[in-house]
Amino acid sequence: MTRIAYTGARIFDGELWWERSALVVVGGRIEGIIAADSPTDAQRVALGGGILAPGFIDLQVNGGGGALLNLTPDLATIETICAAFAQFGTTACLPTLITDTREKNAAVVAAGEAAAKKGVRGFLGLHLEGPHLSVARKGAHDPKLIRPMDEADLLALVAARRRLPNLLTTVAAETVPPNQITRLAEAGLVVSIGHSNASYTVVKAAIEAGASMVTHLFNAQSQLANRDPGVVGAALDLGAVWAGLIADGIHVDAASIGVALRAKRGPGRIFLVTDAMSPTGTDATSFVLTGQTVYRKDGALRLADGTLAGADLTMIDAVTYIHRTLGLPLDEALRMASRYPAEALGVANERGTFGVGMRADFVHLGDDLAVRRTVIGGETAWAAA
Repeated sequence: MTRIAYTGARIFDGELWWERSALVVVGGRIEGIIAADSPTDAQRVALGGGILAPGFIDLQVNGGGGALLNLTPDLATIETICAAFAQFGTTACLPTLITDTREKNAAVVAAGEAAAKKGVRGFLGLHLEGPHLSVARKGAHDPKLIRPMDEADLLALVAARRRLPNLLTTVAAETVPPNQITRLAEAGLVVSIGHSNASYTVVKAAIEAGASMVTHLFNAQSQLANRDPGVVGAALDLGAVWAGLIADGIHVDAASIGVALRAKRGPGRIFLVTDAMSPTGTDATSFVLTGQTVYRKDGALRLADGTLAGADLTMIDAVTYIHRTLGLPLDEALRMASRYPAEALGVANERGTFGVGMRADFVHLGDDLAVRRTVIGGETAWAAA
């Protein structure tokens, strides 16, 4: 097997910075980090400056490259979505289906199984966001399709988990009771609370039952209030909870993000998601989502009434925003895009850092933070011209 040593860039391994060093890759895995001038039989790739960092992991991506999972839930759509984000540094993602019909859910699970069997580059599993949500916090989800979880729904999710490498599902804590959450978690699903108007007490019960995440913190959920901390307060106060965040300066104010980052109890962390839709990577100015036209304007995606419908965002955009606008150290911004989502999903044994034996999924950034190259499984998935 060919051994490759990437040299000439600062290396961030997910925890520490390495200067004058080389990242050595063999067989699609990280062999280690060595001094740049160490004798080695590796083929050297000179990067000419910039930063090497673990590839970005996006746990909520509805579409990209002109494809939308809700519109066409098939293998080709998953392939298009996964490929579209390589140019933005994303090396693994969960294509996401928002609230839809039982038939659409079944179709997307079949497509995900096909993607896993084919080994689609960048495919990490699926995220089913709904339909078991709160109508009061529906956001852009179709209220006619939102419903409680019955036994058939639960069994379908359990069966789907067995067919997929990873399965994340977003539910409302007041709609899906603790006993159902426990059964899902015990079956290996990652359960996230979102589109929920639940009280702190109800969310806490859901977390104790096995939920471990909150979907797009602050958006479409009960807020932190004086007499009831709501979903937001639970996400920040309960250490077991991980929380996705859409950091585009539109979904959440920069000051609110700063407060949340300072307040969040560990070991759970806040991590970045894009919640991207089909226009990402294209010039499209509108698209249709579950029968509603969504308009792309001024960096946002909105329905005609102004409701936000996903985000016009990439992971490198989110990293840059967190670092430059909020002043977060670059290493922490990078962790929020790689290591923390890997830990939240339970795949940190394979992804998110440059530990020996980890997958060789990484991004080469210029000093200006522009993506220059994305490598997935040791192979270049995208490179700047």
